[in-house]
Amino acid sequence: MKVLNSLRTAKERHPDCQIVKRKGRLYVICKSNPRFKAVQGRKKKTLIQNSTD
Repeated sequence: MKVLNSLRTAKERHPDCQIVKRKGRLYVICKSNPRFKAVQGRKKKTLIQNSTD
């Protein structure tokens, strides 16, 4: 699955590609050719706080 900033070109790759929204994120799914799967956005970085007591 590719992580893209914009799904505009991803949805036009194949006629069977569909855009679905799951849990607030946009996904492109393609059942006939799974290599076209994509998601919009990026992974959120987790903050690691160093605490010295």
